[in-house]
Amino acid sequence: MKKRVWAMGAAVMMMGVLTACSGGAGSKETSAQTEETKAESTEAAAESEENGEETKQANGEDKASEGTFTVGFDQDFPPMGFVGEDGEYTGFDLELAQETAKRLGLTYVAQPIAWDAKNMELESGNIDCIWNGFTMTGREDEYTWSAPYMENSQVVVVMEDSGIETLADLAGKIVEVQADSSAEAALKEMTDLTSTFGTLQTTPDYNTAFMDLEMGSVDAIAMDVIVAGYQMQEREGNFKILDETLASEEYAIGFKKGNTELCEKVQKTLEEMAEDGTMAEISKKWFGEDITTIGK
Repeated sequence: MKKRVWAMGAAVMMMGVLTACSGGAGSKETSAQTEETKAESTEAAAESEENGEETKQANGEDKASEGTFTVGFDQDFPPMGFVGEDGEYTGFDLELAQETAKRLGLTYVAQPIAWDAKNMELESGNIDCIWNGFTMTGREDEYTWSAPYMENSQVVVVMEDSGIETLADLAGKIVEVQADSSAEAALKEMTDLTSTFGTLQTTPDYNTAFMDLEMGSVDAIAMDVIVAGYQMQEREGNFKILDETLASEEYAIGFKKGNTELCEKVQKTLEEMAEDGTMAEISKKWFGEDITTIGK
């Protein structure tokens, strides 16, 4: 009798062991499947986030929605935007942009760009706007624009002792202009004038152009009068600006076509800065007087 009871007990214990072993294997397999599912889910989420970011960039959505205000500018275009003696980006436009970002509660990012690649940078979403002595005249339909904040004109700079007094005196001369600039655009419309030049050549930036002029490798530079005045003051050379202008224009901030929301926020902030005197203060710092036009 005891043997039968022991045998039955042993059988029950054996079944328990088998059941436990069977349950352990299933549990491990289920756990492994769960971990695999979690990993796949995490990977899918990461991929979705990455695709979403790529889509945003492809659609050119502004970075302001992410808490930053990224300003595209030419770092060789003083006094609007350039590299200061301390190695930091500075300039009239960049100070306005920085103050604007501060008032909007956004993190300001100064993003230097190749000027002839500015449209690509804007369309791809790498920058929120082009803010760097950017001429809206002739480009009205290409961007969503802020209201103009400064008037400007395209002029010709020569050496004082060059003997060049008028645009007609540029016949047979070497004239230099920044690539993809407003001055270049203006000259393209003045074929009667440019056909008289000995050469019309481009340069990456106006710092190089002034060095070329001082060395005598070019006879004249076509450029923005505001930038010309600053360059002449900084270099203290014997330069002069011809009385005749090539074109008159206005500076404004260019946003991607259709990005009215960010443009309107920036415009409202500029109007506030004009009203409280901040814009005039920044202008006087860089130009010695208030030459801005908003609110006037």
